[in-house]
Amino acid sequence: MTLQGEVLLEGPRGRRLCLELAMELDQEIRTAVFRLGYELDSGRGTSRVLLTMVSGEDAVGNEAAASGSGTSEDQLAAALTALDSSSLSGTTIQLALERSVDTARYWQPPDGEDVLAAQPAVRAALLPFADRVLSAPGVQWWDEARGVEQWAIDWRPADDPAPLPRNLRQALSSWGRNERAEEARAARDRPSDPHAPVSGWWWSFPRGLLRTVGHLPAGLGLVEDSLGWLEATAIPVRGTGRTLEIRTPEDWTELCRRFPLEVTASRRHDWFNTTGRDGRWVIPDWEQAAAEWDAVHLTVLGYLRGAGRALQVDTGTATVIAGWDPDCTIWLTDGVREREGPRQAWHRAGQGEPWNRVP
Repeated sequence: MTLQGEVLLEGPRGRRLCLELAMELDQEIRTAVFRLGYELDSGRGTSRVLLTMVSGEDAVGNEAAASGSGTSEDQLAAALTALDSSSLSGTTIQLALERSVDTARYWQPPDGEDVLAAQPAVRAALLPFADRVLSAPGVQWWDEARGVEQWAIDWRPADDPAPLPRNLRQALSSWGRNERAEEARAARDRPSDPHAPVSGWWWSFPRGLLRTVGHLPAGLGLVEDSLGWLEATAIPVRGTGRTLEIRTPEDWTELCRRFPLEVTASRRHDWFNTTGRDGRWVIPDWEQAAAEWDAVHLTVLGYLRGAGRALQVDTGTATVIAGWDPDCTIWLTDGVREREGPRQAWHRAGQGEPWNRVP
């Protein structure tokens, strides 16, 4: 991977990855990020205080944040610049990637740490760090194309088996009807003011289709908006056919430009909250895309660069990659089958704990 670190800082998830790594390497930076993030958070003084109490963040840091005291952004930037990142490991990077994915929100404003990472001084200080991440061992797969052999994840234990979803074309057709009906209802019933306290469907891909990942156990921890599952069954599959690779934000916007589906009324309020943009929104018309592609794969790097941003499709129109996990392939046709080999049972002791294969 020869990309420069700047590409990692294009998107909020890439910036958050770098900030999480810095916090992992230096406790003083962690405390400073918490304090500054508290001040920048839209829910300051309410939900974040409760979250702090639950997560066990140190009380001194919480008290200092609440009083507005602590490190400035310039001081944080200086600490980030001086940080020694030579001890970065694949395990540390994977954990930071999981935290970046887990903190993605597309139905509310970004949290304070995401806002902090986007501040010019902090972002500039993260650039050498981002360069180091992209050259670290163990991240080469972030830009890999979909492999033929994949894993479908069933978030139930192995003693509760379920077949793979079939008739994906039919499921896609049903999704298209429902999406258009929801857009019509939203246009009729929801206010046009993006500030109105309204929420709805915010995903940018069809829910209910077969989704696969290429790497275990990494794929078990890279799930947006997860429900805190502790059990999983990994089903070995083999997929063939034409795959569209989303490696860059431009790959996504080109897909939306070719096959646009209007979702302004149904996404307006949620995507305004997460991006601050008010305007026309589209997502790919997946039924039309299925005439050309059997599957669409979002690489890890494509996710870090593009997810959660308002990506311009054309003048006055934008889109968001929302709810789509990194290294996840979504199947639009029945070009995937369960392959020979046992299903694997996986377990973790609690939220945020590592996944272990059950013998």
